Amino acid sequence: MEIGTFFETIWPYLGTYLGFGLAFIVIARLMREKHRPSATVAWLLVIWFLPPVGVPLYLVFGGRKISRLTRQKSRLNMAPPSQDGTLSSSPFGVVSTGNRTEMQQTGVQAYRSLINEIQAAKTSIAITTFILSHDAIGRRIVKELSRKAKAGVEVRLLLDAVGSFGKKTLYMLELEKAGGRIERFMPVFPFLSLGKANLRNHRKLAIFDATRAIIGGRNIGKEYMGPTHSRKRWKDLSLLIEGPAVAQLSAIFEADWSFATRKKSEGERDVAPVPEYKGADASTIEIMASGPDTRNDPLYEKVLSVIQEADKEITIVTPYFIPDEVLQRSLIVKARSGKRVRLLIPKRSNHPVTDLARKHFLRELHEAGADIQLYYDGMLHGKALLVDGEIAMTGSANMDLRSLFVNYELGAFFYSDKEVREITEWIDALCLRSEPFTESARDEQPLLKSVAEDMSRLITPLL
Repeated sequence: MEIGTFFETIWPYLGTYLGFGLAFIVIARLMREKHRPSATVAWLLVIWFLPPVGVPLYLVFGGRKISRLTRQKSRLNMAPPSQDGTLSSSPFGVVSTGNRTEMQQTGVQAYRSLINEIQAAKTSIAITTFILSHDAIGRRIVKELSRKAKAGVEVRLLLDAVGSFGKKTLYMLELEKAGGRIERFMPVFPFLSLGKANLRNHRKLAIFDATRAIIGGRNIGKEYMGPTHSRKRWKDLSLLIEGPAVAQLSAIFEADWSFATRKKSEGERDVAPVPEYKGADASTIEIMASGPDTRNDPLYEKVLSVIQEADKEITIVTPYFIPDEVLQRSLIVKARSGKRVRLLIPKRSNHPVTDLARKHFLRELHEAGADIQLYYDGMLHGKALLVDGEIAMTGSANMDLRSLFVNYELGAFFYSDKEVREITEWIDALCLRSEPFTESARDEQPLLKSVAEDMSRLITPLL
């Protein structure tokens, strides 16, 4: 028998056996990585029933914390307690006193603040963003960064390789020619990052002269900010921080930058303390990072902790609501025990599959007595948590499985009246353009809609 004929005869059978053999190997790896049960089941179903699709997807997107590549990124160093008492460690992050904040409730405020801080920087600018859009806003920001780089200011721009996917455009190359630096966090393609394309840096952080920082949910692009009001702009939240909390934010950036430039043998820089703000409106802030570079899931654990300890009310604002079983059950118990549980989400988000997947959770919460508000005046991209009128939180993380358990994220908890009041006012304004969710878990759904929701919910651990 000729070799060509032999392979034509045997390959259909050999290919099938090889495919299922590879599937067994991948499943064994999957079980060792100890994903959440829902994620494990979802991957098992896709890998076993669709090996040609499931195996490559898992190799590209399936890795989480246990991996050679992520181990190369050292654990985040928590700031040591300061002698003046402005910094102290908590079980979840670093608590600092003596901070000043400026809340940015609109995209115009956020844009002007970012431009002003870039123009005012004297020694250094360090920016991390998930998305840098190739639009007029992105070009303007990079242009301003280029000007500062030409003036001798150290400019470092860290982009997520997936969120800001694509080659460097001419205007970005202009920044490098001016002396600025652009790095990509975590490669995309499987031959560069086998199993790690799933691990994205979703943090949004801009630090100026190592003394002022902007954090929140906004990326850089026209959807998030701009010089004038736009009805099409997404509703989001960010803020400027001055004070000791900036030192911890700088430590987070330096760790991320060191990882992104590891092949260039750049060590992690030391971070200097930041003076305390002495004003009457000084704030207490707890900064925490979450992701593969932290032990456990501190942001998720902190959120769960304050929700379970709530005495009166809980408000959550998020663009995507896909909780795990513990978070969902905690909210249900609070609602059934008479506490006010309010959830504010967009009526329609920019990801239809997550809108389908969330329906089951929303019906359960509504039946338990939770107040679910659907924001109908555009896309709501802001993230916030408000508990008992005493604790508030914002940052980069959504209330979904990816943000809480997979992504590199950043959050800030506030314990002072000023920030709690301002975030409360922002939420109340959004609620004026919202309508109640009224579906119940007891309502019978059309067959096709029910199947679509079930399938969406099944794949959400993979998203």
